[in-house]
Amino acid sequence: MKKLISCEFNMDTGCVELRYADGGMIAIDCTAVEREVADNLFQRSELDYLIYNDPLSYAELILNGDPARYLKAVTRYEPLD
Repeated sequence: MKKLISCEFNMDTGCVELRYADGGMIAIDCTAVEREVADNLFQRSELDYLIYNDPLSYAELILNGDPARYLKAVTRYEPLD
């Protein structure tokens, strides 16, 4: 098993980058993910929250989880009055 040494959002590339002890790296293109799984602004802001506040959870969701199901479960639609 690879040992993860860092996981952070790179604003310059728009990617969440995971770096491993053996020199390997995975870069998740956040814009492409949003295009594929987020249907509206509410869902995009849920993904953005994870990207900025918990990039490791974001990476785990995208690589191992079901982002569409996650977004259906956590997204609240609150109309503006």
